[in-house]
Amino acid sequence: MFTIPNSIAITDQTGCHPKEVAELATALNSQGISINDALPPAEIELCFSQDGLRLQGGKGETGSIIVDFGSDSFIYRMMKGGGRKQPLGRAVGLKPGYSPLVLDATAGLGRDGFLLASLGCRVILCERSAIIYALLRDGLARAAADPRLKAIARRITLYLGDSMQLLPLLADEQRPEVIYLDPMFPHRSKSALVKKEMRLVRTVVGDDHDTCALLQTAMAHAGKRVVCKRPIQAAPLNAASREGQNRDGRRPDFAITTPKHRYDIYLTRPQTDMG
Repeated sequence: MFTIPNSIAITDQTGCHPKEVAELATALNSQGISINDALPPAEIELCFSQDGLRLQGGKGETGSIIVDFGSDSFIYRMMKGGGRKQPLGRAVGLKPGYSPLVLDATAGLGRDGFLLASLGCRVILCERSAIIYALLRDGLARAAADPRLKAIARRITLYLGDSMQLLPLLADEQRPEVIYLDPMFPHRSKSALVKKEMRLVRTVVGDDHDTCALLQTAMAHAGKRVVCKRPIQAAPLNAASREGQNRDGRRPDFAITTPKHRYDIYLTRPQTDMG
């Protein structure tokens, strides 16, 4: 299982979020995280700011995270990323007139899920860390109030919980055709911004140690395919050999690559066109 911090500070710079602070404290307490507004400098803090909910480190940790789907960089990515023919869209099987229901089982900061919604998919986001979930819920709420993004935000449903427990409980109309996995892995980017962001994320969620089990659960519940995002040089998830054979004897059916990443696709139903 992933690791979580034992305590965290919650502050409200605006003075306008007493209800949200109380709800967040309850959610964190349910995962064994105590609320301490006088933490040592090395600990972390969730802060309600004018820009939204922000995760930030103590002294010595200058990075911070806020989920902002309306940022110039993310808007540019949605506008100039290649549309439905971009690698992510091809990986989930987008076709003219076809937009699958996608469950992002490792939602994280929600960027890939939001991008898929912008391409026309209905998306279920599942995030098990109460801290990351809070950031994501705040970002989606602001997106829903943004005229540029509200139609996209309406296609997204967000759940707090473990995907392996959620999947068997979904109603028939919520059963995904595609399950998307983006487990934590060491980033090799030389960007200082990425390093600071990922360091904070790891402080909150640690490493994923059960992704192989998640892949097997996803294979049992995806209607058509499971898509697993990997570093370009990494072995397939659950690989037991250099040839990439999985412990259940299953290899990815095919892959779609970018300069930095690879999308491994596992088909759960025979298809004539593999994207």
